[in-house]
Amino acid sequence: MKRSTSHRLLDHGRVFAAGCVVLLLLVAGVWASWGTAHHVVLAKGREHGTMSVTGCGEDTCTGSFSPDERSQQRAGVTIERSVAVRRGDRFPVVVKPGTGEVVRTGVPGFLHAWLPLGGALVLSALVLAGGMRLTRTAWGAGVAGAALLAATFFAL
Repeated sequence: MKRSTSHRLLDHGRVFAAGCVVLLLLVAGVWASWGTAHHVVLAKGREHGTMSVTGCGEDTCTGSFSPDERSQQRAGVTIERSVAVRRGDRFPVVVKPGTGEVVRTGVPGFLHAWLPLGGALVLSALVLAGGMRLTRTAWGAGVAGAALLAATFFAL
């Protein structure tokens, strides 16, 4: 049976709207991740060291900073509080330029920084499958997002 012009226009409109939602989700995921990830990904030339967590507040944790050979000594640094940061932990960090804030480096830090993108991939998979009828692409995005979330869970 031949579909009418209005049905085809509605199908194109649905695909366009779903594509806009997918694009918005992915851009928001990258935007939310990049605020932290660029310190980890582009860490060359920044201050590196090891943080020893001495205490945690509601939003941040504080601790001492042991610098690497090219970094300067700091009285104390802060890191954003997460489930992966506890009192007594020691891990490698990079200092955000011009601040006393640090970001975790290495594989766990890299994965943790890209965590919002993993969530965005999982959410966009639902829209890809339901709104755009791209099931293979949806499975790929969903599996990639879930793998990133799982890898972060096990790395931290």
